[in-house]
Amino acid sequence: MTQIHIQHGRIIDPANKIDSVGDIYIVDGNIAALFDPPENFQADTVIDATGKVVCAGFIDLSTRLRDMGHSRKGTFKSETRAAASAGITTLCLQPDTRPAMDAASIAEYIKDLAEKANYPQIYPIAALTQKLDGVELSSMLKNLLILRRAMEYAASHDLLYICRPNDFSLSNKGCAHEGAVATRYGLPSIPEAAETIALAECLELAELTGCRVHFGQLSCKRSVIKIHQAKKYGLNVSADVAIHQLHLTENDIIPFDSAYHVLPPLRTEADKKHLRQGLANGTINSICSDHQPHDLDAKLGAFPETESGVSSLETLLPLMLKLVAKRVISLEQGIAALTHQPAQILRLPSGALTVGFSADVCIFDPELTWQINSDTWQSRGINTPFWGQTMTGRVTHTLQAGKIIFSLNN
Repeated sequence: MTQIHIQHGRIIDPANKIDSVGDIYIVDGNIAALFDPPENFQADTVIDATGKVVCAGFIDLSTRLRDMGHSRKGTFKSETRAAASAGITTLCLQPDTRPAMDAASIAEYIKDLAEKANYPQIYPIAALTQKLDGVELSSMLKNLLILRRAMEYAASHDLLYICRPNDFSLSNKGCAHEGAVATRYGLPSIPEAAETIALAECLELAELTGCRVHFGQLSCKRSVIKIHQAKKYGLNVSADVAIHQLHLTENDIIPFDSAYHVLPPLRTEADKKHLRQGLANGTINSICSDHQPHDLDAKLGAFPETESGVSSLETLLPLMLKLVAKRVISLEQGIAALTHQPAQILRLPSGALTVGFSADVCIFDPELTWQINSDTWQSRGINTPFWGQTMTGRVTHTLQAGKIIFSLNN
């Protein structure tokens, strides 16, 4: 029986309304007690968390770990190592793997890869249609009737439908927000309507079918307004936002620097402002990394010809803390958006330091500064617009089910 004592840390657990300096006692992989030791407790390992924050391990609702058809970009081993160094103990894997996540056999393969990487808490998101072509339902949309049938099925089984709203015909292979920057540099553009029209259609079907829906990676003001209205009128919906959308806009794009090529695209200052407000007032429930590691070749060439995405697991915590420093959200809200809230969306018994829960724990130093460079970076993908920048806030320990999977000094 393994026993771990985390002592003298500032325990922040929004789920249980705890913000106090104290100790955590872990026995055989589970939270055994907070503040006062359980009977006959004898620690095998003691972690001194003085001056640090202790919270539940982070839950990331949108990641890509590569391997399957893309091992040159990243592997489950390299990317789960990056996740562990970022305090992330649970990962949701997007269905656009190769092959797509449209069969139970693919999910079993993902499970095997996770176990080989010694990071079992990976949840694959099943594809709605076979090969993600939007035509035929997978065994696990180009036509709204197909979407309606799928949502009716999900509602009847109390399943969560996860939607990344985007009308592909309106996106039309664009790579930048339809606005001043795209016009100035002649970049193929994506109007915000590509997101809001798809979102509105899904909201209508959510009301029609009673399906529980989560909207992933929102990017614009009008989407936040629509989600706010939907919640006001009682629809069972939730939403998340990628961390880079809360910090960057089209005005940050260095001309033709593909590190800024993301989908949905970076939009306006007004959009960023409303995304931040939506997070602060609870319209947006969670923050995700939307991690997409790429090799150098994927980001070479003309901006529209490069692949979209940011390697972002390791910037999730410091960029959240930057929002706290700017007083956009409180520290408790930021931690909730990475722990308790995504756990509620997925209905997982985690995201909290509740006695009896699996000991998924993140310990971080909110004042520790570090530079993003080849010496500190764990992910195989170095495609981040923050490369070379100095960040504040770093994880010192990560525990997954009571096992220390990352220690900064080891």
